[in-house]
Amino acid sequence: MTRERTASGGGGDGSDDPAVAGYRPSVWHRDHRVGLAAIIAATVFCLIVGALGPSVITITLGPRDGLLPPWYLPSKVVEPAEWLVSLLIWGALALSGVGLWIAMRALAAGWRPRARRIAGLGIGLVAATTLVPPLTSADVLMYAAYGRLQVIGRNPYEITPAEIFRSQFDPVLRWTERPWTDTPSVYGPITSWTQWAANQLGGTNMHDVVFWLQLFAAVPFVLACLGVLFMARNADPERRARAALLTICNPLLIWAVVAGAHNEALSVVFAVAGMIFIRKSPFLAGLGVGLAGCAKVSIGIWGLAMLWAYRKQPKQMAKICVGAAIPMALAYVVWEPTAFVQVLRNGAYVSVGSWVNPFYTLFAHLFDQSTSKIICGVISYTLLPIVVFALSRVVPWRLAPGAPDDTDPRTDPMTIALRTAMIIGIGWVVTAMYTLSWYDLQIWMPLALLAGGKLDRLMIVRGAVLSAAFVPGRAVEFGASLAWASARVRDVVSPLVQIMLLLAIFLWWRWPDSNSLWPVGRRTVLAGPDLSRRPAPEEPPIEPPAEVTPPVADADPATRISAS
Repeated sequence: MTRERTASGGGGDGSDDPAVAGYRPSVWHRDHRVGLAAIIAATVFCLIVGALGPSVITITLGPRDGLLPPWYLPSKVVEPAEWLVSLLIWGALALSGVGLWIAMRALAAGWRPRARRIAGLGIGLVAATTLVPPLTSADVLMYAAYGRLQVIGRNPYEITPAEIFRSQFDPVLRWTERPWTDTPSVYGPITSWTQWAANQLGGTNMHDVVFWLQLFAAVPFVLACLGVLFMARNADPERRARAALLTICNPLLIWAVVAGAHNEALSVVFAVAGMIFIRKSPFLAGLGVGLAGCAKVSIGIWGLAMLWAYRKQPKQMAKICVGAAIPMALAYVVWEPTAFVQVLRNGAYVSVGSWVNPFYTLFAHLFDQSTSKIICGVISYTLLPIVVFALSRVVPWRLAPGAPDDTDPRTDPMTIALRTAMIIGIGWVVTAMYTLSWYDLQIWMPLALLAGGKLDRLMIVRGAVLSAAFVPGRAVEFGASLAWASARVRDVVSPLVQIMLLLAIFLWWRWPDSNSLWPVGRRTVLAGPDLSRRPAPEEPPIEPPAEVTPPVADADPATRISAS
């Protein structure tokens, strides 16, 4: 790879390393200015769509009762065309993936920005995103509904919002949308507490309740990302910048988590906090992942990773288990014993856009739905350990920040835990029957601190395409042409890409030395990876120098002996 650098010094572009302060790209796809411009433009597109007000993309929040965000134009001022807002969001997702890819290429080519500046930009993008209504997903309305049920004295794990608003008027529940109105809560107790708190702060106005839920999504997201940056604080400038780009300034994450006001960060922030202590206090590490599990059980992947890191030290494993058991027992046994059963229900669903969906549709024509889910479930759970094993063989070992440079990464608890959480997490999201783009948050966190290369590209492609599959992503009516186009993305393009990503992982396992995301070129397949690793033209093989008789210092230059 070409590295274009000049030692002009001074760090005038915000670089931490004077040796690369004058980095000047010669091609647009390694130009950090292009990458950052695309990332910012993606957020601007989302802000425009949100500011235009309710549409097939922007959810309807009901009447505003004050000056609190989210802000948007009144419905009588403008009626956003469904194709306009959909194309803007598809464009935003394309810019997100391309911008992040270009920024990562610029880092590899020598760009060294200050991580604080990248983090500041990311925080600004997150803050701006919370000023407009949530986009594409109406899940936040269901969060508000579950909190409302608690406020009126009902249990969201035992009763559904539809059971209330079908029998009586409720100023909050009336604004919920299908298809989840007949579903009890599938979230952990900590998440339920935030839903209750948002209703207490927002009162009976859905608009204000949603604003507080947006904050309960954005603030943990920022804190989780800052936790990753804290772990990378002693790393070299490139790794610190990488950590900032792939977390707080990652437009795919800002879209998936913040723009949709999803609660994924409520669990990840506790898991990241626990990971900070993994080297010094396994008990606190377990306590953090236990609290994370009280928000969302799927974060238990990180708990397994922590146990694997100390698999040869039973006492440390016991400390992790005790730390995790304390909050889990209090939440799921003492406070809400019915919650644990409900939170496991997601495993029975099949999401559109996933690799499973075409097969589920095919089996549903041959068998009943229950049998089809069982068949798909068997395939999914069979693939999971295979993918995890394949990744464990090819993902490089890279020491996590904070350990001495001479530490073997295979003996460092943080490195092992982060690498294991990343590998199992990827295996889970790419093989699961029910997978959504915001689930990737718990993978981007360790990915930002460890591996690069293929995994970066794999996650960028997955996140951009899977997000595009849910545009529009609500159960509302829209035109036949948009319905046809979105269905093709959701039912054809996204499943095909997800299948190709699975194939890419297996091909990477088969030909680990290939540098491409899709290692299926003719030379790779027929000749194998060794024949493709030829010296570059500008780097010819070095031959041993001939013996030279050293000249006598005071001899005449014409009489010095030289070897030819």
